[in-house]
Amino acid sequence: MSPTFFDNPQIGMVSSFPELVTKNFIGEMNALCWFRNLEGDFEAIVKKLQLKENVTEVSLKDLLALNLSERGEVARNIILNDFKLLFDIGASPTLNLLKCYERDEDFDFISTDVYSFHVDRSPIATDTFLCTYYGAPSDIIPNNQATQKILIPEIRNKLEDLHKGSSEDFESFLIDNYFDLHYQANPQANATNLGLGHLWRLAVDHPKQKVLPCIHRAPKENEGEYRLLLIC
Repeated sequence: MSPTFFDNPQIGMVSSFPELVTKNFIGEMNALCWFRNLEGDFEAIVKKLQLKENVTEVSLKDLLALNLSERGEVARNIILNDFKLLFDIGASPTLNLLKCYERDEDFDFISTDVYSFHVDRSPIATDTFLCTYYGAPSDIIPNNQATQKILIPEIRNKLEDLHKGSSEDFESFLIDNYFDLHYQANPQANATNLGLGHLWRLAVDHPKQKVLPCIHRAPKENEGEYRLLLIC
């Protein structure tokens, strides 16, 4: 098990799916990890799938249609079981084959794409579940090691220049355009890579949440390599 998982007060470790979904976030802890050393050949699945767009949602029908080796079958059954576990608690997981996400090139002073450290927001009580089966895994960072971008004076000043409404509407402008969801890592920040095969539950910003939402980002993809990611 990665020592960074043990030593990080942001992360709670669990040993089963029921514990993953029932354990409460508390204090600094806003990420839960069901640590797993998965068997199976997930690369075989990636090689059999067809990339239709830079982010291609893979249906279970397409997954089941693949002609796989024995180790590929093991990997597929793990994915199918993860889907069943999440379906059974009312979640709606998707399996994505990823070449890359769309980059935000609208502004040169602030990025609002998923490669930027950000939090998820929901109007209802929910959490983000994710697992990287193949390719570069995501990162998380402690909340006290990052600064909300809208609070950085240089960025805030430029956002104020961009805003066309009244000063009273400025905060709504930041929320409506998702600027408030994005963070900049502090100079000495230590991000934690989420690794391969582990199923994660990350705290989301919603009205009933009792902890700070988990700050995370999509990784820079490895050259010539797709990612296979479950997320909901």
